[in-house]
Amino acid sequence: MSNPYQPQPSPYVNTPLPTGRPRMFNTTAAKVIWTLVPIVTISVGAAVPFVVAAVKGVIKPWLAGVYVAAEVLVLGISTAFADPDSESPIVGFLIIMLIVAAATHTSLLDNDKVRIGK
Repeated sequence: MSNPYQPQPSPYVNTPLPTGRPRMFNTTAAKVIWTLVPIVTISVGAAVPFVVAAVKGVIKPWLAGVYVAAEVLVLGISTAFADPDSESPIVGFLIIMLIVAAATHTSLLDNDKVRIGK
């Protein structure tokens, strides 16, 4: 029989340590919603998930800055060259590429295999 007055080991000592990097998505639904942000906003909100991830500490702030600069550049080019009379597909192509890249990279924010910017 054990001595009830003898100190027992703490349950907190044997618990696993938390990971060093915070997570962006807590659930699968959150991941889907954040991935849909660049798609639903038609690239106007392409940098929003990256700014939020930088504030949370998931990624480094320079990566969010790159996405903000890329979004401003693409939207600025598409606005500058948007001529209602011409049928140039370049403007639409740039916006679609920004949407695809932002949605893909947003879905990879919590992937442990991707190390760039983390």
